[in-house]
Amino acid sequence: MSETHEVSSRSPVVVPIRSLGPSHRDRIAHHLKSLDEDDRYLRFGYMATDEQIQRYVDQLDFQRDEIFGIYNRKLELIAIAHLALSEDATHRACAEFGVSVLKKARGKGLGSRLFERAVMHARNEGVDLLFIHALSENTAMIKIARNGGATLEREGTETEAYLRLPQATLDTRMTELVEEQLARVDYGLKAQAKGFWEFLASVREVREGVRDARHRSAA
Repeated sequence: MSETHEVSSRSPVVVPIRSLGPSHRDRIAHHLKSLDEDDRYLRFGYMATDEQIQRYVDQLDFQRDEIFGIYNRKLELIAIAHLALSEDATHRACAEFGVSVLKKARGKGLGSRLFERAVMHARNEGVDLLFIHALSENTAMIKIARNGGATLEREGTETEAYLRLPQATLDTRMTELVEEQLARVDYGLKAQAKGFWEFLASVREVREGVRDARHRSAA
């Protein structure tokens, strides 16, 4: 059984999404290990243990694939997408998409924004066929695929979705460059703000220690 939908247009909502590299590996692992058992089952298709998740993260190929992430103001990685490009030379124009969002960050459309970002990058890399493999009970992923215009094929407990991508344009290439730069600036500002608040907290702690010491000496 299959169903096809028209490709949807990009959302006007701008969410800073940055490309992640090897230096983010520990944070990626922390994000995935923060998923509960149900979410791990939906993300990986099986009840992944911490050890299995760590092996998955250790084997991420940042040269071949693309990993996208969304950070909150505390620099916590709240959503991740993995765009895995085909390793088979005869299927270089194919890629697979996977995503995970922490429970506290859901309901904001972050999964859909990551899907749009991955689609744009895939187009710019010459990918013309994007696949999504999900358990049929993973309604959030299936909704993302359906809204993105993918064709869905359901076989029992699993659903396969595929999306034909148009060729890259000057607009998609420039948009990706601009969005990546904005995301890097956003990350830098968040890091600066986090460092500043941590500095103020340390100063406050020192002042309180000095004040307590004076009170003790005056007693």
